[in-house]
Amino acid sequence: MTYQKPFLPAEYHRRVQDVKTRMEQAGLDLLICQDPANMCWLTGYDAWSFYTPQVVLLHLQSDSPVWIGRLVDVNGAHATTDLPAENIINFSDDRLHHVELHPYDEVTEIIKSRGWGSDRIGVELDAHFYTARAHQHLVKGLPNAEFSDSRGLVNWARLVKSDAELVYMREAGQIVSHTMRTAIENLKPGVPEYEIAAQIYASQTRGVGGKYGDYTSLCPLIQVGEKTNAPHLTWSDKPLPSSGLVLLEVAAARRHYHAPLTRTIYMGKPPAEVRHLANAIVEGGDAVLEIAKPGVVVDEVNAVWHSVLNRHGYTKKGRSGYSIGMNFPPDWGERTVSIRAGEKTVLQAGMCFHFQSGVRPPAFGAAISESIVVTEKGGERLADVVRELIVVD
Repeated sequence: MTYQKPFLPAEYHRRVQDVKTRMEQAGLDLLICQDPANMCWLTGYDAWSFYTPQVVLLHLQSDSPVWIGRLVDVNGAHATTDLPAENIINFSDDRLHHVELHPYDEVTEIIKSRGWGSDRIGVELDAHFYTARAHQHLVKGLPNAEFSDSRGLVNWARLVKSDAELVYMREAGQIVSHTMRTAIENLKPGVPEYEIAAQIYASQTRGVGGKYGDYTSLCPLIQVGEKTNAPHLTWSDKPLPSSGLVLLEVAAARRHYHAPLTRTIYMGKPPAEVRHLANAIVEGGDAVLEIAKPGVVVDEVNAVWHSVLNRHGYTKKGRSGYSIGMNFPPDWGERTVSIRAGEKTVLQAGMCFHFQSGVRPPAFGAAISESIVVTEKGGERLADVVRELIVVD
């Protein structure tokens, strides 16, 4: 089966060695990954099969990770990874969606067969697809093991992007720029919201310059009028108004590396209060881009942003951004660093963030966000869509 792998084997070897070092520091012998982004990052495995149990095992004494999943997905594992054949294993399909049996019963047998049944085992307790039932079967099947939460160990290993990863981050930025500009061009009074969403999906997938886009981890988010104060609403069949706010939050993904972007558009003549908020957001975002350099503590970035907002008479509760990179549904955030007060992570070159600048006074909301790479010169914008309140006459 021909499959164009996104990275050379040396990239995966580097990642595995890095994670093993982190495992030693955390006192773990065996790591069990259920997060699809972590599995893909460690091995290259890439298929829409994460809705059923599947795992990647990484042991300190093993040269290569072990992939375990459904029989129907074994060929996909052979195609997308460089794992040795003996490290690609399927569980019995009759255990899938069974009232009493569970695939993790066989996972425990595989672990014991390799002599790891009494090890110190880290599991991803906060991974979206690691269910409570899976954990129950794992613990029951390995009574001599010592379990602990890996606390996002692989997620944190993904935080600083390699040069090879940054290629895909920048390509995702090019795709989302084209996607956002095309969506804005199609915003006309009377056009149904779902037509805008359909066009966004097409642009995301077609990509730019022969570089296609992957499915993104979140659907396009579209809010109109008073709904701009509720940032995670999706589209409806309502036609766009001749006057009012439209907020678009979309992303593009290139080999699953994501670049999200938000823009605020006004149909018609914008009121002064909308312009004032948009100008404050742009000014605050520019200050963040300037300070986002290696050695700066994340809560300092947050403080700079809030100082600009406060000077213009606004406040924002909650975080102002989060780390991004490779991901799968249902979230394009890495679930590690958040831009907020008290976050003491020190920025390093190669970290990537979605600076999510949404501010929502009682009556409406606005956001002009950026996906950025931390560099010695400050935050490098991945997208190049104009940073302003966009007016559609």
